[in-house]
This record gives sequence, C-alpha cells and structure tokens, in this order.
Amino acid sequence: MPTHSETRFLPYTAAQMYDLVADVGKYPDFIPWCAAARIRSRTPNGPTEVMEADLVISFKVFRERFGSRVTLRPDDTEIDTEYLDGPFKYMKSTWGFKDVDGGCDVSFFVDFEFKNAILQGVIGVVFNDAMQRIVRAFERRAGDLYG
Repeated sequence: MPTHSETRFLPYTAAQMYDLVADVGKYPDFIPWCAAARIRSRTPNGPTEVMEADLVISFKVFRERFGSRVTLRPDDTEIDTEYLDGPFKYMKSTWGFKDVDGGCDVSFFVDFEFKNAILQGVIGVVFNDAMQRIVRAFERRAGDLYG
C-alpha cells in the first residue's frame, strides 16, 4: 500500500541512467539496505529483455530475499519490475528516462505491500525517507560513473 512517485531532472543522458538502473547486479555497491543481488536469468524477447533477479534487503533486524521479474525496454528507455516471490503480498515498480535539454528526466514509481504486518509497520514509519535515500543513491552513483 505504500507508494512513491517522483520525477527528477539529472544532468546525464537517458541512456546513461537507463544503463545504471538496469545493472541490478551492482545494486549492493550503492543502494542502502541492499545486501546482495543475484541474476537468475536473462532472456531476450524481441526488443526487450526479461531478467529474473533476487535481491537481499537487510533493514534493522529484518533480512529478506525477494525475487522479481525485470522487463528491460532499452528502445523506450523504460524498466518495469514485478514481484515473483519473497516477503511481499505484491510489488511493482517502473522507471522511465527521457532526454531533455541539458540532461534527462527520470521518473520512478513503486507500489508494494509486505505480507508481514510488523515489517509493513516498520517500513511505513520510514518509507518516505527510505525512498528518498534510494533515489539519492542512484543520483550519487550516476555522479560517480558519469560526472
């Protein structure tokens, strides 16, 4: 039930930001609370690629693994993620990248609910701060890679 949506301008190309977000295996290097990432599979599907991946999220006393299906659309510079298995009732997220003068607009949306009411309550308290920290982590990573 928590959702987060925002669009930010960044001084990088849409292709650069798309590549950064699509590189799920590198998330533990810079995303807060992401302890591990494993790519299960990558399957080309015409102009898209479907990746199945596991992330391990470690937050306070909770450590959870969840699987997701990530649909990469490089021609459209869009990435959609849907939940496969783990601690959520459901989880969906979308990323969009659009070149504009001087950089690109990055749009992000996430909607999820945990199965565990205690974990949902803990996340609910810090949700907005957590989402802002994650978005800032992507911004910092872009600066490190492309700045």
